[in-house]
Amino acid sequence: MGKKINYNYAFVFYDVGEKRVQKVFKVCKKYLSHFQKSVFRGEMSPSKLVMLRNDLKKVIDKDEDFVCIIKLMNDNVFGEEVIGNGGEETGESLII
Repeated sequence: MGKKINYNYAFVFYDVGEKRVQKVFKVCKKYLSHFQKSVFRGEMSPSKLVMLRNDLKKVIDKDEDFVCIIKLMNDNVFGEEVIGNGGEETGESLII
């Protein structure tokens, strides 16, 4: 049995059917900070990750929708570069 990794930070991005966009948005907003359009990010405990995944499975159509969760050990292990219109400020900054 391998060691279980606990992730502390996550990005979620999605492309879902028009009828489900608001439902997926609300689920993601419940657990993470809205970053840009269909992208969310923020701190994520193992239990929150399980709840997020379960809530998303309830509202998406697995045959039509795409949801990606990128899990990171912490918010210090990645850099971010935005080119072009980054939209509104989120009030959050990442350590680069």
